[in-house]
Amino acid sequence: MVTAGDFRNGLTFDMNGEVMQVIEFQHVKPGKGAAFVRTKLRNVISGAVTETTFNPTEKFPEAYIERREMEYLYNDENLYYFMDTETYEQQAIDSAHLGDGFRFVKENTPVKVLSYKGVVFGVEPPNFVELQVVKTDPGFKGNTATNATKPATLETGAEIKVPLFIDEGEMIRVDTRTGEYMERA
Repeated sequence: MVTAGDFRNGLTFDMNGEVMQVIEFQHVKPGKGAAFVRTKLRNVISGAVTETTFNPTEKFPEAYIERREMEYLYNDENLYYFMDTETYEQQAIDSAHLGDGFRFVKENTPVKVLSYKGVVFGVEPPNFVELQVVKTDPGFKGNTATNATKPATLETGAEIKVPLFIDEGEMIRVDTRTGEYMERA
């Protein structure tokens, strides 16, 4: 059991038969009245986000999310195929469960597949990936007072902003959580 006073970002718990994940939390102690916990919660199965307040002593059963290491193989329209690295079994996952960070994942990349009681609800890509810049405009030297950027298309088809000195064919490191350029690889 987990109490509302113990909430932390990323914690998952069962509330009224639904699995909720804490996105944000804030302990509030007003001058008058009892303390409470203000939270922003995401339903891990449907993806719906709600804001709720709790009494810090409320208790909920903790929900255990299974994170399996799998390798992304290929996609066929809306189905993406993954292979379990231990059993070598393949599993097809609908594109609706992939999330925004998956646009930086290329074939044969290890990812974590998230499931609750056997139902897959998400795919967690690695935090950083190294990708090749396929298309970008040539950079211009000088005349830049600040960090100037330009659009670039990566080998997975994703578009991000990169510094002016990056050219086509270069390998760069990208943060999949924010979609930002980190450094040359």
